[in-house]
Amino acid sequence: MISTDDRPAGVLPLPADHLKANALGVGAITFLVVAAAAPLTVMAGVAPLAVLVGGIGAPAGYLAAGIVLLVFAIGFMAMTRHTGGAGAFYSYVTLGLGRPAGMAAGILAVIAYNALQIGVYGLLGQQIHDAVEQFTGLDVSWWLLAFAAMGLVWVVGRRGIDVGARLLGVLLIAETAILALLVGAVVVRGGAAGLSGASFTPAAMFDPSIVGVLAFAFAAFMGFESTALYRPEARRPERTIPRATYLSVAFMGLFYSLVVWAFIQAFDSAELMATAQTDPASMFFVAIERFVGVWASDLMYFLIMTSVLASQIAFHNAITRYSFNLARDGLLPAALAHTHPRFGSPSTAGVWQTGLAAVVIGGCALVGADPYLDVLLKVNTPGVVGIIALLALTSAAVVAYFVVRRRTVRATGTIAIATLATVLLTVVLVVLVANINLLTNATPATDALLVGVVPAVFGAGLLGAAWLRRNRPEVYARIGAEHAEDGPTPSERAR
Repeated sequence: MISTDDRPAGVLPLPADHLKANALGVGAITFLVVAAAAPLTVMAGVAPLAVLVGGIGAPAGYLAAGIVLLVFAIGFMAMTRHTGGAGAFYSYVTLGLGRPAGMAAGILAVIAYNALQIGVYGLLGQQIHDAVEQFTGLDVSWWLLAFAAMGLVWVVGRRGIDVGARLLGVLLIAETAILALLVGAVVVRGGAAGLSGASFTPAAMFDPSIVGVLAFAFAAFMGFESTALYRPEARRPERTIPRATYLSVAFMGLFYSLVVWAFIQAFDSAELMATAQTDPASMFFVAIERFVGVWASDLMYFLIMTSVLASQIAFHNAITRYSFNLARDGLLPAALAHTHPRFGSPSTAGVWQTGLAAVVIGGCALVGADPYLDVLLKVNTPGVVGIIALLALTSAAVVAYFVVRRRTVRATGTIAIATLATVLLTVVLVVLVANINLLTNATPATDALLVGVVPAVFGAGLLGAAWLRRNRPEVYARIGAEHAEDGPTPSERAR
């Protein structure tokens, strides 16, 4: 455990395996999960590609993703009220589908979140490199800048969840404001050729191309389900967690859809598709320069960097808390369950997560990997597929959980909603895998390898649970036990 030398005199240490309680309210948790999605980055960097694939119907894709995830959230939060849900995917799947599936889900969640976070260091390093070169003329290697960002992320994560939430709040407000400024300017000036609602007509919303947009749209919501991870640190979690979850999903779904619609209005129809094909990376900068000014375009360069940095901090917090929960149950090294005596953060897990990121980014730098095409797209892809798979699996666990308790808990509506969410998310997963080349820009063999990571990790988790059951039954019995407020049923104890 990290030294206590930096603890002021008279300040009592926190327990070595407890997170800081009563540190987060609704706003702070909302900032944490929305910041993880990096709204400005997914809009400026990815939305033009969604428009290229789906045309003017792209805003409907983001709205549809928000609706599907809101359906998921209803069942997700209903189960939280009964179980506590501090381990999120891990605890839900354990209590609904049994310990083997729960362990596999927990391991997959740690791998998927790490893939999402570590891959984005390629994007962040390249963005900082481009900004430094543009404004100073200096050419600094992207990987050096990524290492510097890792250090900052580790420092903020170590200082405690409340410090991170306050910083993320400031950064999120700034990136949201620049997007809102663009929307307002486009609306006030009537767009490039008059405002149109064609994006939300049945012809646009049900065009077959919208299927491809869903691959981008669902990726824009990554991390929203991590609200449940902050339950031990939340004030009045029985109210705070559901409110933050619904607020996060509703905000992102509506805001993304509005911003993409306004972005489409900033170009006439011919220019929109032509520019999306030739130079999608610059389109948001062109739009805001036209409708707001050059100063706003320059400011966006800076805010995109802070947007990605905020996302990295938020994912670091989520990963360390998943690692903390799994370590406390004996599924990862016990040292990862140690918390900082002053800040109440899972500081040891933070060191290991930062170290893993450094090893991966260092390896990518040594082999000359492209920070965007190789590090971001290829490292991120198993993470995106893994999270969508875990959402579908968690909805199935919610159904199973309430079906078992249908004689004691009135949950007919919850079962129906969670069943619908399971079906919808399974369809989304199939669509995502079928269109994975839109995210990777890779060969079919590479795509198969990247997607195959997810079942391979899940299968390894199942095998690990079987080994524990035979050889370390005391550890097997602890899987998910720390996270259930009402405890497993007799039949669940046998699984």
